[in-house]
Amino acid sequence: MKFCTKCVMPDTKPNLHFDRGGVCDACRSQENKNLDIDWGSRKAEFLELVKKYKKHPIYDCVIGVSGGKDSTFQVLTMLNLGLNPLCVCFEPTIPTKVGRKNLKNLNNLGVDIIHIKRDPIVYKKLAKEAFKRTGDNEWQNHLGIFTCVPRIAVNFGIPLIIWGESPQIEYGGPATSKDNNILDKNWLDRFGGLLGTSIEDMIGVDGLDKKDLYFYTYPSDEELKRVNVTGLFLGYYFKWDYKENLRISQENGFKCSDRPVETTYENFENLDCYSNHLHDYLKYCKYGFGRATDNACIDIRLGYISRDEGVRLVHKYDGKPPKKAIKKYLEYSGFSSDEFWQIVDSFTNKDIFKCDENGKFLRDIDGSLIRKDDTILK
Repeated sequence: MKFCTKCVMPDTKPNLHFDRGGVCDACRSQENKNLDIDWGSRKAEFLELVKKYKKHPIYDCVIGVSGGKDSTFQVLTMLNLGLNPLCVCFEPTIPTKVGRKNLKNLNNLGVDIIHIKRDPIVYKKLAKEAFKRTGDNEWQNHLGIFTCVPRIAVNFGIPLIIWGESPQIEYGGPATSKDNNILDKNWLDRFGGLLGTSIEDMIGVDGLDKKDLYFYTYPSDEELKRVNVTGLFLGYYFKWDYKENLRISQENGFKCSDRPVETTYENFENLDCYSNHLHDYLKYCKYGFGRATDNACIDIRLGYISRDEGVRLVHKYDGKPPKKAIKKYLEYSGFSSDEFWQIVDSFTNKDIFKCDENGKFLRDIDGSLIRKDDTILK
């Protein structure tokens, strides 16, 4: 494995590219954000677009929210600009108490929220099948977030959707994608983490039919054109800094956990759902990096920590199985422990982690996978 010489991200991250100096394009993108972008002009451009898309008599835009720090920041940004957003929350897989409190706090900022309490029978069928097919326990939830928001926009006749940061600008991706500030079906299919599986592939699974999958299906071109729906990344127009977003959200009632969440050293990530921590662990099994690497890379790029500090944090926090999240997921899904680990192992990367002579993955005393020597971050 090759690691970025500025941050700690490995080249196993999908769609990440390194230049001749060994620097990943996410780090180069941050340099561009710091030096080359006129953020005042971007803000002015955004305000003009809002005027263009203001068609609804009550709501200026739709925002998908979880109650997390970033969606809280998105709502606050819109309110401070004098806009009235309609918020949409797609229910998490295994909600947490602090997540519910933060969603209530977001509601109390002075916005309407449509809380989609998805059909639990349909959802669980999707969750179990997606886990077996893709090795991603959150596939159906991430899909639902990206599809239910444009569904509501179409049904209410609100043409403007405000998403959060642009993942390609913040975390790396093809150079052409950094100039694209629109999230549409093409973006979802290409960058949305669907892992080669579409919602149409789920028709017939355990009796599921097309009508069961309404909220997981992106609106048709005809529906979108009728309302002229456009989804914009807020992070394209306003410089994104997740620690600054956190500070502003905390000043407005957002609550962190009283301890670091499982899988990383921070106490403010993925607070709304236990299942997200398992999602981060599965990423580690597939690609050799997890949430601690993600956090360390962002902190290094933003200048909050040094690369040496990032290396230390990754070694300390990445790769440990999130025992509480796994326990919650087994209770929720009904998978036995043996079934669960068989599926996990089927997606675990044998180029990164050591196996015994029978092909079984070797694990440390705490259950962590053991890396091969040439995959260790230095």
